[in-house]
Amino acid sequence: MLSLYFVPVLLVILGVVSQTWQLYLCFILSGLGMAGIGMGVMHDAIHGTYSKNKSINKLLGYTLNLVGANATVWKIQHNVLHHSFTNIHEGDDDINVPFFLRFSPNAKKNAMHSYQHLYTWFFYGLSTLSWVTSKDFVRLNRYYKMGLLKGKNIYRNTVLKIIAWKVMYYIFILVLPILFSPFSVGHILLAFVALHFVTGLSISLVFQTAHIMPDVTFPKMDSAGQVEGERMIHQLMTTCNYSEKNRVFSWLIGGLNYQIEHHLFPDICHVHYRKIAPIVRKTAAEYNLPYYSKVTFIQALKSHFKMLHWLGNTKVAS
Repeated sequence: MLSLYFVPVLLVILGVVSQTWQLYLCFILSGLGMAGIGMGVMHDAIHGTYSKNKSINKLLGYTLNLVGANATVWKIQHNVLHHSFTNIHEGDDDINVPFFLRFSPNAKKNAMHSYQHLYTWFFYGLSTLSWVTSKDFVRLNRYYKMGLLKGKNIYRNTVLKIIAWKVMYYIFILVLPILFSPFSVGHILLAFVALHFVTGLSISLVFQTAHIMPDVTFPKMDSAGQVEGERMIHQLMTTCNYSEKNRVFSWLIGGLNYQIEHHLFPDICHVHYRKIAPIVRKTAAEYNLPYYSKVTFIQALKSHFKMLHWLGNTKVAS
C-alpha cells in the first residue's frame, strides 16, 4: 500500500510519465494506495494492534501523517469518540456531519436532507480533501476545548507538528510534481482532486456501510452524558459486517468488512477477524443478541442508500 501510494507520484516527479492520461492514472492509483494505508496500515497501528512492539505501532501510525492527515487527532476522533460512543449523536464524531447531511435519526432534519441519498456520495469523495486542509485543525481545537487534549503546550506543539507534516505532504504531492513534471499546474491540481476523490469515496463507503444501516440502532446518552447498557451489546447493536467470504476484498480494506469483530475487540489485529467471526456469531445467537451482516458489499451499499433516504425523510426522533 505504501508503494501504491508513493511510486505513481514519484514516476510523475521523475518525468517517467509524459502523457496526460498517465498523470491521472498515477494519481488515481496513488489515491487507492492512500485509502489502503488508511484502512490496512495506520488503522491497526494507531489502535496498537499492528505489532506487539509499541514503537513499531507508533512509527506506522505516522503513515497517516505521510498522506496529509494527523495521527494524534485521528486517535481521539476514532479510538476515543467513535469506539466509545458508536452511533450516538453528538458523541460519535463519525456521524457528526455538516448541516447538509443527516446520519442519525436523533439529529435535526432540514429540507436538504430529503435528497441526501443522491448527493452524499459526492461529498464522500471530498471528505479527505477537507481532511488534509482544514479538518485536523478544527477538530484539534474542539478536542482541546473538550478537555481531550491536556495542556496549552501540548496543544501548541500539536498544531506546529500538524503544520510541519502537512507542509511535507503538500511538497511531495503538489510542489514537486508542479516543479519537475511536464504537466501544467491545472492538470496537477485536477489530478490531486481526483486522487482525493478516489480516497475519500473508498474510505467513506467502507466505514459508513458498517454503521449507517437500516438494521442498526442509534442510542442516546443519558442526562449525565453516559452511555447506558453493556459495551459489547452496544457494539453489536450499532455495527454491521459485509462480504465476509471475500478474502481479496477483505485484504484490500484492512479487514474492515468485519467491523463487528473490530468494535468488540479493537485490541486485536485485523488479520484475525475472519477466524474469530464465526465464534462471535455463534455466541451472539446463543445469547439472543443481534449479529448484522450483508452477504456482499453491493448489498451493504444498497442498504446504506436506503438508510440515507430514510434518514433524509424522517423527523427528529422523540
